Amino acid sequence: MTTLPRASLSPKARLEQLGATAKKGLGQNFLVGQGVVRAILKAADIGLADVVVEIGPGLGVLTRELASAAGKVIAVEMDRTLAGALEREMAGAGNLAVVCADARDVGIRALTGDSPYKLVANLPYYAASPILRRFLESDHPPVLAVVMVQREVARNMTAQPGRMSLMSVGVQVYGKPRIVGYVPPAAFYPQPKVTSAIVRIDVYPRPAVDAEDMAAFFAVVRAGFNAPRKQLRNALAGGLKIPPQEAEALLVEAGIDPRRRAESLDLQEWGVLYQTARANGVAAASEEDDDAGAGQSQN
Repeated sequence: MTTLPRASLSPKARLEQLGATAKKGLGQNFLVGQGVVRAILKAADIGLADVVVEIGPGLGVLTRELASAAGKVIAVEMDRTLAGALEREMAGAGNLAVVCADARDVGIRALTGDSPYKLVANLPYYAASPILRRFLESDHPPVLAVVMVQREVARNMTAQPGRMSLMSVGVQVYGKPRIVGYVPPAAFYPQPKVTSAIVRIDVYPRPAVDAEDMAAFFAVVRAGFNAPRKQLRNALAGGLKIPPQEAEALLVEAGIDPRRRAESLDLQEWGVLYQTARANGVAAASEEDDDAGAGQSQN
């Protein structure tokens, strides 16, 4: 735990001081409101025993509070100017490490070792899904994740059968998500055009489905969502590149009505369908299935 003074300058003034601007290409929208920071800290339930990985610390508004509450904070910032400034300004925080890297491909164990950790992030909209997928699907996932994402993405994450998407399955296989609260555009500088949401994900010790090969499991799920408005019989046939009659037979064997749509299936039904496809030799993942999982949204 380290006690640090809050920044005295506004985000706009601080950027001007650094000779920098908010980069649209990096999805930079910096937190302004302390109320949002407090809501994130409360949702993450940070304590002195915690190791926290923060993605996209930006100007350090949230980072300061994390360093004041946690045992150790590892802040991963892609922008070299901001990473350097954060490291200089928070040099007195002995429990903070600033890493300049892209969170979409950063080595997680290189950051944390074997220590359990919590993930806290104000995720850039353009990279929210691949970053979240990177951590949830890794061999060293967080024990808890609290992320701020676009409202519609948050609703996708937490959707129930009847409104499920590939992202819903991809997140809920690994943890239980819930929306903690919504954040208006005025809480950021510059203001985005959309409302954001804080999502807490309680990560499971192991995936919620029994799948020997998660890539193959997501190949089946992705095939089902290949044409989400079509009946599963036709969507699955197109996604797996098998005749519709064969797709229908798989669904019937799995106890699933072929006329249903992918959005209506729950996790256990996807698990049974995967096992059925695997038993029939049609569940092998292909190279293009690298995009399956939590990294895909149906928005």
